Amino acid sequence: MNPEQLASKVRTIPDFPKPGIIFRDITTLLQDAEAFNAAIEAMLVPIRAQKPDVIVGIESRGFIFGAPIAHALGLGFVPVRKLGKLPGETITVEYELEYGKNVLELHRDALTPGQRVVIVDDVLATGGTVAGTIRLIEQLGATVVGISFLAELPALGGRSRLPEGIVSAIIPF
Repeated sequence: MNPEQLASKVRTIPDFPKPGIIFRDITTLLQDAEAFNAAIEAMLVPIRAQKPDVIVGIESRGFIFGAPIAHALGLGFVPVRKLGKLPGETITVEYELEYGKNVLELHRDALTPGQRVVIVDDVLATGGTVAGTIRLIEQLGATVVGISFLAELPALGGRSRLPEGIVSAIIPF
């Protein structure tokens, strides 16, 4: 499937979660086995070239894409979660998203210095969530070598908040 065909599988919901926000609902793409598999395969292309040691997925939809990508590459998967969801010792960061603020956390022992990390999430909007995730990863001494999204909302300018040359998105909206 090409990007336009994949985009046609994503439902658009206006004014969610609040007025003025256009929400891209990927559940319709996930329900279609051909589209879901095609999306994973397309996301894998740039990730393979980045030669990561581990895949980091951002809660919660980043888990949906990150885990099968890690599996396909024979790599481990590390979840970045919202505050209070991880047991044990964690590090945290506050970040801004398109409709408010939140806190992310990561296990203190999840990554090691020098590890090559690719971050996976569903949609690049303002870039706040992934920018916070980068800060968490760097606190542990690991290096972000790639950032992969199913979709990007270019009008929101999220790519400008991220390192140049390592961001990929399959579907532009």
